[in-house]
Amino acid sequence: MAHAEHNLAIFRGRLKFKSNIQKIWGVFILLSIITMVEVGLGIAKPEFLVQGKFLALKYLNWIFLILTIVKAYYITWDFMHMRDEKSGLRRAVVWTTIFLIIYLLFIILVEGDYIFNIYKEGFIKFNF
Repeated sequence: MAHAEHNLAIFRGRLKFKSNIQKIWGVFILLSIITMVEVGLGIAKPEFLVQGKFLALKYLNWIFLILTIVKAYYITWDFMHMRDEKSGLRRAVVWTTIFLIIYLLFIILVEGDYIFNIYKEGFIKFNF
């Protein structure tokens, strides 16, 4: 059984590797750098990223969410060989995942804001 040739490039072809082993190490190093940035930001917690907010989340939390999604993308795309699959399967996986991430963020933001307001304003009893 013949094996299909794998795409040995990342960053939309900007960084090319000579073998699958080099590509695995390249993606591993990329994911390690992203993780080190996340850990560094988590330890340092720069003041301007902790104080400012966008859509009820601190800038630092948005950075963590975005970097986590980037890591999940590269793990799925390269280590799980999604790049080499047919476009229908790729779309089904990616669209479903994007929908679920947006839905989860919506639920977290709405419920978190509700709980924050309950703690901030105290328990509110409704009289019907």
